[in-house]
Amino acid sequence: MARLPENHPLRFALNNEVHARPPEPLSAPAKISCIALITGWPYRDEDRAVVAELTARYGATPPGPGVKHYSVDLGDFHLVWERHTEFTRYTFIVKGDAEHPLSPPALAAAPADWVDALPGDLILAANAALVDELPCNGDYAEIAARFFGGHALVGSSVTGGAGLALTDFRIHADGFSSFLIQNKSMPPWHAGRIVQRILEIETYRVMSLLALPVANALGPKITQAEKELAEITGVMTRSQAVDEPALLERLTRLEAQIEQGYTESQFRFGAASAYYALVHRRIGELREERIKGMQTFQEFIERRLAPAMSTCAAAERRQQALSDRVERASQLLATRVNLTLERQNQTLLDSMNKRAELQVRLQRTVEGLSVAAITYYIVGIIGYLAKGAEAANHAINASLITGLSVPIVAAFAGFGLWRLQREFSRQNEKKGEERP
Repeated sequence: MARLPENHPLRFALNNEVHARPPEPLSAPAKISCIALITGWPYRDEDRAVVAELTARYGATPPGPGVKHYSVDLGDFHLVWERHTEFTRYTFIVKGDAEHPLSPPALAAAPADWVDALPGDLILAANAALVDELPCNGDYAEIAARFFGGHALVGSSVTGGAGLALTDFRIHADGFSSFLIQNKSMPPWHAGRIVQRILEIETYRVMSLLALPVANALGPKITQAEKELAEITGVMTRSQAVDEPALLERLTRLEAQIEQGYTESQFRFGAASAYYALVHRRIGELREERIKGMQTFQEFIERRLAPAMSTCAAAERRQQALSDRVERASQLLATRVNLTLERQNQTLLDSMNKRAELQVRLQRTVEGLSVAAITYYIVGIIGYLAKGAEAANHAINASLITGLSVPIVAAFAGFGLWRLQREFSRQNEKKGEERP
């Protein structure tokens, strides 16, 4: 058989991703406790360390480095450890009791000091019971009174009638929410998958709601920013050029504030959307059928969770729309400032042109005076020479010689200045061509 080519570094990791977090096979009666703690990003190893410490107590193999899902039977209870992006979830499974399906919880089998030392902030605590037959002879009113504090039940027949799930989606006095699941004809792996899906619905439901306080806190800030933008744009319509730099500074500061809020909330809103989608997917996998007189999981979630997610989505849209409006206003004001600067530059250039023209005129005047001065001094020298010659020879007329020299000297002086100016111009043009 031919040898396979070299493996891609991620081949096995990507293949195993579809097998991540498999369900545990469950047979009724069974009790399950699930707790989730916010552990934050980036990943830290405190949760892995406490799991390793627990396995050391029971002589079991600890989770290896890089593992995000770990399942181990510790004798007194079965532990499932799962690390997610924002939270870590611990699931405890013990044999159930038909008479007392939800108490004591499965978590009671774990060492109390170890549970107290778990790192992170508790975001979810849920107890679930898997039973063959519903207690109280299946009387939903009695079940609600005995196990759910008399609250209205939410539930449905699941997976094509092979099971039934009940809850009230409330946190009870013991700090846990409760789920009662009847296994009518599900094999262990199927029953484990249904219990896992129900606990995931509760986990992702709570995690998605973390965005609601963020949206509520953003509401007043967005409203204030909208008023500020309206005020700035109103001033822009009647502002003068001297007011534009101050307005542009206000807009820039407002845009920075909006961008800061958007950056701080973007991850939370994105995570909420992802969690909300997971809730819907998990509910769909239950394949619910209605129990008469009772809300299904789908109906309850849509009625309670959907408005909260709509609030978050609306806050995100308002934030994005406000950012776009501020950006457009900034561009408009920047354009006005640029036009003002261009007009000022044009005025400055016109002034410089006028000054240049005056300088040229002054230069020409100075050049004329220079020719006259040069002519005056040279003619004066010629006059002195002519007078000396006249004293030596009376036939020479010094005045005539001096007068005749005036136009000749003036012509040579003017020609000399013209040649000098032309040479300067030629050198300046050559320097300009040599510049890169």
